[in-house]
Amino acid sequence: MTKDEKYSIAKWAMEHAIQNGAQQARVIIYNNNSSQIEVRNEKIDKLQESNQSGMRINLYVDNKYSSISTNRISNKEELAKFIEEAIAGTRYLAEDEFRTLPDPDRYYKGNGPDLKTVDSKFKTVDPQQKVKDAFMLEKEVLGSDDRIISVSTSYSDGMSGSVMVASNGFEGDSENSYYSLSASVSVTDGTARPRGGWYESSIFSDKLIRKDIGKKALKRALERLGQAKIGSGKMPMIVENKMVGQPLRPLISALNGGSIQQKQSFLIGMKGEKIGSDLMTIVDDPFIVSGRGSRLFDSEGMATEKRSVVENGVLKTYYIDTYYAKKLEMEATSGSTTNLVFKPGEKDLEGLLADIDRGILVTGFNGGNSNGATGDFSFGIEGFLVEKGKLIQPVAEMNITGNFKQLWKDLVAVGSDVDNTRSWQLPSLVFDNVDFSGI
Repeated sequence: MTKDEKYSIAKWAMEHAIQNGAQQARVIIYNNNSSQIEVRNEKIDKLQESNQSGMRINLYVDNKYSSISTNRISNKEELAKFIEEAIAGTRYLAEDEFRTLPDPDRYYKGNGPDLKTVDSKFKTVDPQQKVKDAFMLEKEVLGSDDRIISVSTSYSDGMSGSVMVASNGFEGDSENSYYSLSASVSVTDGTARPRGGWYESSIFSDKLIRKDIGKKALKRALERLGQAKIGSGKMPMIVENKMVGQPLRPLISALNGGSIQQKQSFLIGMKGEKIGSDLMTIVDDPFIVSGRGSRLFDSEGMATEKRSVVENGVLKTYYIDTYYAKKLEMEATSGSTTNLVFKPGEKDLEGLLADIDRGILVTGFNGGNSNGATGDFSFGIEGFLVEKGKLIQPVAEMNITGNFKQLWKDLVAVGSDVDNTRSWQLPSLVFDNVDFSGI
């Protein structure tokens, strides 16, 4: 289905909804194409291809709201009946005066820059090459070490596109693509069976790193042989860049309008207040060319803006969509993040470790929980004991406990090693006085 065809269906569906009793309507026509190949024991373990398309329509009827979807969009008679029945069903719901489309002044008006978020060659990638890529990762390590128990590798890709129209004046479309390769290796020394993994991803096939992924996964697995608990105590915690999302995610969740309105945020009323150390600066930048989270408008059609989230430890904004903005009597910003960029420091991970007299480098989190209302947390971790800047031994089956409000104030160092493979572009971080529970 072409973009013009999507717009045609979306506009017709929107107009039909208005003609049949909806005061407002928003329609999204979408398509998703993806493939996944998993290899294990020199055989294809999983081969999956998915091609989906459909329509989602948000209906605002007599101060009542519903969101419905269907993948049967080729027959207008069926689609008309579907919309009419949805409008009738919406009338049975409870009223909610806060449900409306955004102020049209907040909409993206078009003519934005090309953010280069889709690979134009996506449909020309050879399916056989996808399979070869997955097998190549496995061949990097199979038979290279007697301690290997199993190797699994995977290739995946996807392309999605959508158009959105709203009855109060919005029209917009977007496209995204991704490619990824990953490997996971299990090893044993006769007792424990640690696992190591590595992945690479890219928006463009020709920029996807394809070499040494299996070797890096094996290296991480072998480094974890001999894992053990060490004594409990407070000490510095160095969090590897690929793992920083774990302590950051609860903080970003606490900035969400829904969490604030439902009193499930430990950052209620903290805008303009200090919530972290001076080293904590985070910018939400939707305009990074080929950024994984780049976009010109959000899920409501509101134009995106580059904004400071935290500046030198001071909270600058919340993530508030139209609905919660009305309920909270606050300004609507957007209900979700784009590219979160943590301002980097000047030392790479090795440099950060060199400054540690005794601490723990965390390379993985294993379960746990956090309380959104209070900020209290408890997580299982694995990683390495660090002494005099050197990795001494692998550690596992240990927990960290504390409160996020204090953890981020105890941020004492920020790395230069930003991980650019995700929409949250994060470096390694060092926190002081973290409570580790072990022996």
